[in-house]
Amino acid sequence: MRIGIVPAFPSQGGVYQYSLSMLRALSEWKDQGCEDEFVVFAEEALRPALQLLSHCDGRLKAVAPQPPSLGKKSLDALRLIIGEGPHREAWRWLRRQFEQAFDRRNPSLSNPDIVRYQRDISRWFHRCGVDVMLYPAPNPLSFETRFPYLMAIHDLQHRLQPEFPEVSTNGEWEKREYYFRNGARYATLLLADSEIGKEDILNIYGPYGVTPDRVKVLPFLPACYLSVDISASERERVRTAYLLPERYLFYPAQFWPHKNHVRIVRSLAVLKREYGLKIPIVFSGSYTGEIRERTFLDVMSLSSQLGLEKEIHYLGYVPDEDMSALYAGAVGLVMPTFFGPTNIPMLEAWAFGCPVLTSDIRGIREQTGNAAILVNPRSEESIADGIYQLCMDEDLRRVLADRGRRRLESYNADDYRRRLIEIVEEAKARIQLEKQ
Repeated sequence: MRIGIVPAFPSQGGVYQYSLSMLRALSEWKDQGCEDEFVVFAEEALRPALQLLSHCDGRLKAVAPQPPSLGKKSLDALRLIIGEGPHREAWRWLRRQFEQAFDRRNPSLSNPDIVRYQRDISRWFHRCGVDVMLYPAPNPLSFETRFPYLMAIHDLQHRLQPEFPEVSTNGEWEKREYYFRNGARYATLLLADSEIGKEDILNIYGPYGVTPDRVKVLPFLPACYLSVDISASERERVRTAYLLPERYLFYPAQFWPHKNHVRIVRSLAVLKREYGLKIPIVFSGSYTGEIRERTFLDVMSLSSQLGLEKEIHYLGYVPDEDMSALYAGAVGLVMPTFFGPTNIPMLEAWAFGCPVLTSDIRGIREQTGNAAILVNPRSEESIADGIYQLCMDEDLRRVLADRGRRRLESYNADDYRRRLIEIVEEAKARIQLEKQ
């Protein structure tokens, strides 16, 4: 069969890393004699990343995607002309007007059970000779083109925690429900990152015909670009380049409200006030877009109000080649997120022997077991107490790092590849059976 793949974009963070892990596993499957062809429908922005996956060279064919609509293309051209400086708000207003006009023309967003059919893209997939599509993240093309497909659903937080604006405001809830409900309903197979994720899919979309046999569990891996064998000189180079202290905590996350940066800052203020501790933390990740920019400004403003300017180190977007040294040099990963059910940074930290502090919530509890300090993400005092333990108890850090490594060793890249192959083969069998 010829299998088409639509990877996530770099701006999608963990889902993008998930895409790269999947591409690498499929490329290695080709090394093992797989007779299927894999076609990657990749934007130009993705091609350098694909080239970095050495195993993919010559094994996965990349083709240009269908051109965007004229309206979107015009807006993107306008953004390049006016930039993101003083005209930023005007650009955003214009973008909202276009999107709202599109939403008014699209009854699917007011009634998710109405599915648009994209005949042009469906015909294009046919011309590419594709038999089945693979989507590492929810994408309306999956069901709007009426091609057989496999699709990953990583979280359903718009249903579980709609109070967070990033999953509910400005039509985001309606878009997600349209994507996820129909993506789940019409998929040949669905991929969940954990048993908890599978449970969520069945609880929410079981009434729409999703059955347990159609939801397969494929847990995350650490990002494939990370290099565990990091030298002391490389660690020092990165630390010097970013002007970092010798000891620091680390949190690589975009500035979404659910990432909980604000409570981390408040917890550091608690430790400084009650114990006189000045604990540096390194934040990395983008803050583009209205919600993330507002969150970033709140975090920086709060840091200034609480006298923590010297403790907060914001690095912005960090190139892949520097991430390994940042993990390796950190005292610990601090990630009191509200979203799950599972997350990739914990796995990455364990790979470097970096102890983890994260949230005591459903899904993450099962992912980390006893290999992390678990805190109440809604409590600054709980986060502060966890950070105090992480920074002050060297024996605890050693125990957590050891437990994390063992937990990581229980599921590796070979296991991931075998599971993915089994899932793809089952999907192919189901599609062949439906054709008979």
